[in-house]
Amino acid sequence: MLSDAELDRYARQIILPQFGGAGQAKLKAAHVALIGAGGIGCPAIAYLAAAGVGRLTIVDDDRVELSNLQRQPLFTDADIGRPKAIVAADAARRINPHVEAVAVEARLDADNAEALLASATLIIDGCDNFATRLAANRAAVALEIPLLSAAIGSFEGQIALYEGWRSDSPCYACLVGDDPDRPGINCAEAGVMGALAGMVGTMAALEAVRALTGWGEPLTGRLAILDMLDRRWREVGVAKEPTCPICSA
Repeated sequence: MLSDAELDRYARQIILPQFGGAGQAKLKAAHVALIGAGGIGCPAIAYLAAAGVGRLTIVDDDRVELSNLQRQPLFTDADIGRPKAIVAADAARRINPHVEAVAVEARLDADNAEALLASATLIIDGCDNFATRLAANRAAVALEIPLLSAAIGSFEGQIALYEGWRSDSPCYACLVGDDPDRPGINCAEAGVMGALAGMVGTMAALEAVRALTGWGEPLTGRLAILDMLDRRWREVGVAKEPTCPICSA
C-alpha cells in the first residue's frame, strides 16, 4: 500500500514499534474531517498532512484576515481575503503530495453536518462557536464517528475525544449541554496566546493519529486541560449524562 517514496517520507514514525507499517497504512486509509481552519485547525492540518493521513476535508466559511496571522501559520499576508479552506487545502498538498485535501467553503450547521461528515473516519472540531460544535456533536453521534473536540482561549486549551454513541462513553453535550445559544467568549474578545494555538492544534493531530492507529491510551471520555499561564496540565473524566438529549437514548 505504501510506495518507496512514502516509506522514506514516513520512516521516522514507521520505525516506532508501537506504530510501524500497519499504523502508517491505517493513516493512509483514513479520512479526517476538520471543522475550522483557524488557530487549532492550521497546526492540526499541517501535522496530519505531514503524518500521511490519506484524506483531509477542511470545512470553513471564513476568509483570511490580518489578525489571524499571529496564530494561523498556514496563512501569509498574500492570503488575506482568500477563503481559509482553500488556502489550507493548498498548504496541505504542498506539505505532502500523497494527501488528498478537499476544501469545503461552508459553515457547518444542523442542516448540513451529517452530509458533510458522513464519510469521515474521525472528526476534529476546532471551531469558535457552540452552535457549530453542537451540530458537529449531533452528527458524530448519529453517524457513529469519533469526535475530537479542541478549544483555546487566553492561556488555556482543552481537548477531548468523544464517542457518544457507545453506552459507556459521553458526547460533547454531556459536558456542556445542548444549548446552541449558550454565550461564549471568542478570541477577539478574550485574546489568545498564539503559541498556545500551536500546542493545542498539534496535540489534536497527535490524538487523532493515536485514535486512528491504536497506539497508547486514547483520550476517550477524558478532558485534557492546559493552563499555560502557569504551565499546568491535568486530565479529568467526563461522565455520560443519563439525561443527555443527544446520546442518552
